[in-house]
Amino acid sequence: MIERFSIGVPPSTLAKRFSTEEPVSFQPKYNGAPAQLFPVITNESPQGFSLFYWGLSPTWAKNKSIAERIINLRIEQVEEKPALKKKLTKHRCIVPADGFYAWKKVGKKTLIPWRFTLKSKEVFAMAGIWEEYEDDNESFHTFSIITSPPTDPIVSSVTDRMPLILTKEQEKNWLKAVLTEVEILEIVSSIYAQPMEGYTVSPQLNLIELDKPSLTLPMPAADQFGNLTLFD
Repeated sequence: MIERFSIGVPPSTLAKRFSTEEPVSFQPKYNGAPAQLFPVITNESPQGFSLFYWGLSPTWAKNKSIAERIINLRIEQVEEKPALKKKLTKHRCIVPADGFYAWKKVGKKTLIPWRFTLKSKEVFAMAGIWEEYEDDNESFHTFSIITSPPTDPIVSSVTDRMPLILTKEQEKNWLKAVLTEVEILEIVSSIYAQPMEGYTVSPQLNLIELDKPSLTLPMPAADQFGNLTLFD
């Protein structure tokens, strides 16, 4: 599961990278977590950014509380469930990021945080699905990140999931106004293995309230309690 990612660049960089207007009210995030607002580009409004909450409320939930969240959607679910393919024909988005995090489990209780980026250090686009729903007479827009098995050995050495990272050509196709279920399957089943780089980071990443640039820097391997470890 992907529970954290970063997008620590200014609005102007996002606008240039995706050839859009600058996202309004966006502040860089270095420890982005579920329930927070992030800039996304939807297939309904590909000319600019929208700010959506990270996490989809389950469609089967009677009370679609903003606290009930689905933050990831496995690519296998898209391939196997007709209802999801149908939803993706209308509700697709890309989620900009410059890195994502995962925790490596060492032993029964030890978790070591890692950060992964493209080797090029470029901002990349994660495939997503978005939804609009009402709760307490208010309208909310949320998104979920589509995940896949790791496409790079360094990622697979830490976790069994990573975001579905789109190529620039796939980004354009993902944001088309209309996509058929067949076209959606073609994109999600054609994962391009982009070279990744990974390293251990500070266990302070566990504190959602902390959001600072130093969290993206390489640090000696340490567990969730701050104890240095020989394992990485």
